[in-house]
Parts: sequence; structure tokens; C-alpha cells
Amino acid sequence: MAKFLVKFNVDKCKGCELCVSVCPKNILAISTTEVNAKGYHPASITDMDSCIGCASCATICPDCVISIYAE
Repeated sequence: MAKFLVKFNVDKCKGCELCVSVCPKNILAISTTEVNAKGYHPASITDMDSCIGCASCATICPDCVISIYAE
């Protein structure tokens, strides 16, 4: 079971990939199929169980799209 919950405000995401570039576990990706309300491919987490809760993704996100919660 995941120790952390990562949530994305998908409609605010611009798909800049900054979060993907800083994730030490390489578990973030830009969706190739989903498109948000603004027409961007948003970021998402591929393996919630592997998240270490470092919050690097949330810290670097310029649009405050990502929230990390401890379970």
C-alpha cells in the first residue's frame, strides 16, 4: 500500500515536464492519451507505491498542480 498520495490538478497542468525531470524514482510521466481542458497533455504518476514523498515534483511545479499527502 502506498505511503503517500500524489494528486494532480489536471486542468491546471501545462505538461512542462519539470516534475518528470526531478522525480528521483522516475515515476512521473506526461500522458500520451489524456488532454486537459486547456489542450495540454498533463502529468501523472505511474507507480504510487514507489513514491517516497520527497515533494520535489510539487516544489518545482510553476503552477502548483501537484499536492502530496501522507497516508
